[in-house]
This record gives sequence, C-alpha cells and structure tokens, in this order.
Amino acid sequence: MAKRKNKPRVVPSSGNVFSDLGLSNAEEKQTKVRLAVAINQVIQGRRLSQTAAARRLNVNQPKVSALSNYQLEGFSVERLMNFLTALDRDVDIIIRRVARSRKGGRILVTAAP
Repeated sequence: MAKRKNKPRVVPSSGNVFSDLGLSNAEEKQTKVRLAVAINQVIQGRRLSQTAAARRLNVNQPKVSALSNYQLEGFSVERLMNFLTALDRDVDIIIRRVARSRKGGRILVTAAP
C-alpha cells in the first residue's frame, strides 16, 4: 500500500496576520504596518533619500531606516499618522457602528492611490 502524505491543515485568515499568530496588540501592529507601508510608498514615490525623508519627518536617518525595514516598536500610531501629514497626505478617521455580521469593532487602515 502506498503511504498517504499528510496534507497541511489550512486555516482561513482572519485578515490580520498578527491576530492569526496569536500576538498581543494585533490590531495596533497591523495598523502600524499599514501606515508604514503608506509612508514608505510616498518616500519611494518621491525618490527621497533616507536623509531627505528624515529632514521632512523631523527625525534622524536611523529612524527612517527602521521605518523602511518595518521595525515599528518605537513608533506610535499617532506618530506614523503625523509622518503622513508631513508628507502632504490627509489621514481620515471614520467611526461607525459594527456591522451586524461581525462581533466586536476593528481598526482598518486603507491607503488611497
């Protein structure tokens, strides 16, 4: 008899990899990553050097390096939003009721083109 290969168990994602991994503060971590992605896209789109980006964001170059490598432990959500406004981006926060189909609220960050 041929041996059966064990199929890996596939678990659907919740939409938040940090939550799926069981990490604490999963929504905050995901929010920070999405904000950092938007910041890095603006910096890359403008072809700013890390030094030029640091001047624009009023931080030192190592902070921009950490940001570009998604080392976000030293950054608050508020600070990342302030970086976006310093890069001439609007940050809109919309508060609404939870959909009936979901239990509990969520934080969602979406970057517009």
